[in-house]
Amino acid sequence: MKTMATQLALLIRSGQQRSNMKLLIRFGLVLVFFFVVYSVLFHILMLHEGRQYSWITGFYWTLTTMSTLGFGDITFGSDTGKLFSIVVLISGIVFLLIMLPFTFIQFFYAPWLDAQNKSRAPRELPESIFGHVILTHFDDVAINLIEKLGQYGIPYVVVTQELQNALDLHDLGFHVVVGEPDDIQTYKRLRIDQAALVVVMNDDILGTNIIYTIREASDRVTTVANADMDDSVDILKLAGSTHVFRFTRMLGKALARRVLGVSMKANVIGRFDQLLIAEAPAMRTWLQGKTLAESRLRQTTGVTVVGLWEQGRFAIPTPQTRIGESTVLVMAGTETQLDRFDHSIAVVPNETPKKGPVVVLGGGRVGRSVADSLNARGIDFRVVEKRAVIADQDTKFIQGNASDLDILEKAGIRDTPSVIVTTHDDNLNIYLTIYCRRLRPDVQIISRASLDRNIKTLHRAGANLVMSFSSMVTTTIMNLLHPQQMLMLSEGLNVFRIGLNPRLANKALLDIQVRETTGCSIVAVNRKGNLMINPDPAIILEHGDELVLIGSADSEKMFTEKYPATQYGLSEK
Repeated sequence: MKTMATQLALLIRSGQQRSNMKLLIRFGLVLVFFFVVYSVLFHILMLHEGRQYSWITGFYWTLTTMSTLGFGDITFGSDTGKLFSIVVLISGIVFLLIMLPFTFIQFFYAPWLDAQNKSRAPRELPESIFGHVILTHFDDVAINLIEKLGQYGIPYVVVTQELQNALDLHDLGFHVVVGEPDDIQTYKRLRIDQAALVVVMNDDILGTNIIYTIREASDRVTTVANADMDDSVDILKLAGSTHVFRFTRMLGKALARRVLGVSMKANVIGRFDQLLIAEAPAMRTWLQGKTLAESRLRQTTGVTVVGLWEQGRFAIPTPQTRIGESTVLVMAGTETQLDRFDHSIAVVPNETPKKGPVVVLGGGRVGRSVADSLNARGIDFRVVEKRAVIADQDTKFIQGNASDLDILEKAGIRDTPSVIVTTHDDNLNIYLTIYCRRLRPDVQIISRASLDRNIKTLHRAGANLVMSFSSMVTTTIMNLLHPQQMLMLSEGLNVFRIGLNPRLANKALLDIQVRETTGCSIVAVNRKGNLMINPDPAIILEHGDELVLIGSADSEKMFTEKYPATQYGLSEK
């Protein structure tokens, strides 16, 4: 009740509501005027008929007649009196049953309800907030990023200009603030000077306006913007964006790098000082079918296999883990060690690789990026695209439906070593993956996933490798938030550094069994500025050492809970 009274008081104090209240009072005075006039006329007409009633009775008759209750205990006998009753009844219907509810709702209840809704979707952040991430666009990518921010306890807020949209997001549990994304006051209310990052994933034109507005509000906050077009990269940088990425082009290049037989080298996916983290598909290499112990990779090349991707699932390997056709090795090592690994990889003997062009299904931004990357490396390809305006731009583009067998055969599906599915529709990607797997059981299929929840489905459909657009964006942004302390390689796989817990001092790596107890792998030890990559298991840890580990988010949490650091990260030293 106290809250209701407070809200009503605030509502009445607002300028618009004071005006509305004046209108309500005027309407009430009009009703009182009619009520008094009708009561006086009631007495006059009753005296004319020879009857006399008290003033209370007159007010009672007027109220019951105007409200259409009409108990019928007091009635006129003359035609004049009955005509007067009709007038009172009709005016009561108009004023009490039509105009009064409309006026009350329009000028009091609706503004009050609007104020209630606005209180659910605030327009500013508290002054105490610090280190938060501001998102100016909400979509599936934002949902993925918000989930990851929540795992690391990083506060965030989504800004939207539509109140109803804000209320819908609020009801779903998201932190939302109502405000115009191109208004400088919005960002001041969002405490932008205290923010860690602003993520602008809007279209290029609106994004440029937003970045320029942000720079008016703060010249120090870090911003990340996405550019759909090449020309927009320079424009967004001129507007003041700290980082500008073409995420669709990045995804296209990443898909092209994983084409079978194009380059058997390990693909570097992350760098942590001198430590390199790389991925290498095992399909059709001498590693396929062997266990890690049988491969002797650490002994012959120096790299350490710290993890395995198997159909979208990351796992910590053991010496007995067998490397399968769809296995992707995650390795840690120096540049020299990875070079040794590259030289050791060869196509499986006695197997004749397919010589046909790489088939790319979909000629959108990602598909064209794949084509550009393959073309830059001198690799033959064919792109299947149903839109003539795109297909007519290049002789290697084939216009038609990717589910048409004649079109696929024209593109070279029978001889291709790899098929890359790049459309933005996950349902279509699953459909095409199943179809291509049925046509070519032996072909390598690489697919794009727009939503993370469809990664496993695409693997079940027959894809050898699946790359998520939202995970790639999230990974890039998370790495910008903690450039010295944490490196996210992909969804669910992180490299992080942590000061040595005193309980681990004077113990050998082999004895503490970090991988077995926490799921993390120690890939480097930093001792007095000297980074020892892939250290010998017999090394004795010393006070002041810093460990560099790799593992999933759950593994990282398990390790930090079991072995909390006295100091965290080089950046805090």
